[in-house]
Amino acid sequence: MATRIWLERLQELIDRGAQIVEVQMRDDVVRCAPTDRAGGVLEAIERSPYPFAAVTAADGTVLGRVPASAVDPGSDRPVGDVMELGPSTVRPHRSAEGIAKQLADKNLRFAIVTTPEGRLLGVASREDLEPAGLSGR
Repeated sequence: MATRIWLERLQELIDRGAQIVEVQMRDDVVRCAPTDRAGGVLEAIERSPYPFAAVTAADGTVLGRVPASAVDPGSDRPVGDVMELGPSTVRPHRSAEGIAKQLADKNLRFAIVTTPEGRLLGVASREDLEPAGLSGR
């Protein structure tokens, strides 16, 4: 019930043209399980537009993130051994400009977007969230 209400509110914001994170996020981030082989995940990261992969549970809940820099090429170690636990996440209904400012203040380029339950929805880049990106630059 709570998820349905949340989704309805999110749709209302989108319908009103609100500049929210969901409008700018993408769902093409590499996803992996904690048991996946780190070397294989690194290969996927290198083909992606992001310098990391999101580590998720079977239900899509974000457990961590694996930066490419934390993985040795060809490593057989499980991702769970090299992942950063509990990364910061944002909700899709948040102001795009506000999240862009938070990312800039922390010198970060990307925000991981999740549902209130912590399930991965996608990633939003600071560049796409900034006001100039919203105007179709």
